[in-house]
Amino acid sequence: MLQTLLPVTGPVMICILVGFCWKKLNVPYDTDMVTRLVMCIGAPCLVVSAMTNAAVSRAVIEEMFWVTLVMVVATLLLAALVIAVSRQSLRALLGPMVFPNAGNMGLPVCLFAFGERGLVLAIAVFMMLSLVHFTLGIALVSGRSVFQEMIRNPIIYSIVTALVMIYGDLSLPKWGQNTVSLLGDMTIPLMLITLGVSLANMQVSHLGKSAVFALLRLGIGVAVGVGVATGFGLTGVARGVVILQSAMPVAVFNYLFALRYGREPQVVAGMVVISTLLSFVLLPLLLVYVV
Repeated sequence: MLQTLLPVTGPVMICILVGFCWKKLNVPYDTDMVTRLVMCIGAPCLVVSAMTNAAVSRAVIEEMFWVTLVMVVATLLLAALVIAVSRQSLRALLGPMVFPNAGNMGLPVCLFAFGERGLVLAIAVFMMLSLVHFTLGIALVSGRSVFQEMIRNPIIYSIVTALVMIYGDLSLPKWGQNTVSLLGDMTIPLMLITLGVSLANMQVSHLGKSAVFALLRLGIGVAVGVGVATGFGLTGVARGVVILQSAMPVAVFNYLFALRYGREPQVVAGMVVISTLLSFVLLPLLLVYVV
C-alpha cells in the first residue's frame, strides 16, 4: 500500500518543500506572476490535455454528470452548515471544504486502484468538478457573479474546448497536443511550489483552524461519497471512483483562489497541506473498503 501511495503523495510534499525552502532562503519569488501564469496558461492547457488524451466517451460524461453534481451540492450544503455554525467566513472556507483534489491526486489514485477504467471515470468526475469549481467556486471566493467569472476565466474556455472535441470526435494535431501537454505539465509543480512559499510565512496560530477544517473536509467528503454512491446504486469501479474522488484532500487551486482574492490564504494553505498529509492515513483505509 505504501508503494502505491508514496509515488502519488511523495512528489506533492517534495514540491511544497522546495517552495518552503526557497522562501526561507530569502530568494525572490513573484507569487502574483506565477499565479497568473498558472491560471491563464498552465491550467487551461492541463484541462485540455487531460480530457482529450484519455478515452472519455459521451456515455461516461453523461452518466457521471448527475452523480458529480449531487455530490457537489450535498458537500456544499453540509460544509455551509458547518461553517455557519462555527461562525467562520463562507467566502474563505466554503471552496476548500467543497472542492477536493480530484486532479493531480485523485486521478493517479483511481488509476492505481482500478486501472484504465478507473482513470476514465475519474477524469469524468474531475471534468465536472472543474466546471463547477471554475464558475461557482471562483464566484464564491471572489464575490463576483458566476457569469462574470465564466467570461473572464480561461479555464472555462478550455473545458468548453475539450467538450467540443470529445463530442465532435475531434483531435488536435500532434504538435498542438504536444504543446498543450508541455504547457499543462508546468501547472501542478508551480502550484505546489507557490503553496510552499506561502507556508514559509504561515503563523502557528493558523494551524489549529486549518487542522479542524481539514479534518471536516475529509470527513464530509467520505460521508458524501458513500452516500451518493449508495443513493445512485453504483457498484464496482464506479462506486469506488466516486468515493475516492469525493474523499480527496483540499484542492491546491483553492489556495490559489484564496491568494488571488485575499481570502485567508494562510489558513487555506494549511488546510491543503494538513488534509494531504492526513490522506496517508485515510487512503489506505478507503482503498481496502472500495477495492
